[in-house]
Amino acid sequence: MKKRMKRLAALSMAVLMAASMAACGGSGGGSSDGGSSSGGSGSGDDKEIVYWNIGTESPDKDIVTAAVEKFNSETESGYTVTSVPTQNDSYKEKLVVAMSSGECPDMYSCWSGGPMYEYIDSGFGQPIDDLFNNSEIKDKLMESAIGQATYNDHIYAVPYQNVSMSGIFYNKEMFEKYGLEEPATLADLENICATLKENGITPFALANSSKWTGSMYFMNLAARYGGLEPFQNAVAGTGSFTDECFIQAGEKIQEWVNAGYFPDGVNSLSEDDGQAKQLMYQETAGMLLCGSWYTGTFSTDSEEFYQKIGWFPFPAIEGSDADPSIMIGTVGDQFIVFNCEGEKLEAAFECAEAHLSDEVIDLGVESGKIPPVNGIEEKLTDPITIEVVEAANNASEIQLWYDQYLPPAVSNAHLDGLQEVFGLTMTPQEAQESMQQAMEEYNAQKAE
Repeated sequence: MKKRMKRLAALSMAVLMAASMAACGGSGGGSSDGGSSSGGSGSGDDKEIVYWNIGTESPDKDIVTAAVEKFNSETESGYTVTSVPTQNDSYKEKLVVAMSSGECPDMYSCWSGGPMYEYIDSGFGQPIDDLFNNSEIKDKLMESAIGQATYNDHIYAVPYQNVSMSGIFYNKEMFEKYGLEEPATLADLENICATLKENGITPFALANSSKWTGSMYFMNLAARYGGLEPFQNAVAGTGSFTDECFIQAGEKIQEWVNAGYFPDGVNSLSEDDGQAKQLMYQETAGMLLCGSWYTGTFSTDSEEFYQKIGWFPFPAIEGSDADPSIMIGTVGDQFIVFNCEGEKLEAAFECAEAHLSDEVIDLGVESGKIPPVNGIEEKLTDPITIEVVEAANNASEIQLWYDQYLPPAVSNAHLDGLQEVFGLTMTPQEAQESMQQAMEEYNAQKAE
């Protein structure tokens, strides 16, 4: 019990410190709750299942709503699910505050990796092995998605939303106008950036008050410079986050900042408020590096504009021995974890199954998503979505996003330091030393 509370206190402090820093930086990310405002499991109705998620906007909102409505209209369990969506930026903070006060919801979506493991270790996630193994979704889900839902040899979550890979979206008409082609190498990409800049266009649309958006650049650069082994060794304690590939990634980012390849005031722009995509819509920026969920964002906002969009994976770096097929992303994207038992758990799991029903999967595909189910390729018609799946299938390895894979304290050190790198207020060496110190402190605490 003492160890559980110590873990939860550390988790809470890390998340709250990050939220405080974001607030000081004017992130603009606020709560956008819908449905019930009760939030906790003690809602006063034993037959209500409170479900927290980040489906505040289409298409995510539409997918969650469809799954919940399907469950509520078809279940014979006697339970009703109430969806409580919250904006991405404030979600982790809200979830940890709820856990700290004993008001964790009955079921909640989250990301795989470090934070999810911390929630489980703190007692806010139940193993679902028996329910899962007796369900049709066992054979429906991709093995890699099940793997990311597994912790300490037990299944704790239901992945449902997306195969999300990072890559670069670009304006095809703009490329054609200036005689540009999809790059094969980093040098090619930098030539594109220089051409766009010379013509008064910001090369990359980036809103980095959220911090994780800037991490997209760092993760891809580090993987292209050094592969995944330096990251894996640093996490294991046999290497360091001051490895050359991480320093090179930070230096390249600062080189691009100085060259004007990012928007002015990049660290004050809000991803949740749509300030990055607006630069693309206004055609004042030519490219956007982010997760492949942007196919759904673009197509939902404007199908006409989406026809202008192309996509390519982050290019290789000349002279690097790293495998250029490596992708950064997740197979599942959102994972439903359960904080209830008995009949309520069975009903909550039934609602999670509804997220993987044929009609909800079809809705996801229509919205540009790639649900993590076997044979999804047969349902895809969108050219970019097909490219993303091919890149994922051809990848030798897929690195989970750093801020999901790493323990919260280390993730926060990474994101905070990297934002300083983008702001030119910290050197890459200083940022990586801070991240390494956080990793060492976490490992020491874990060993106690």
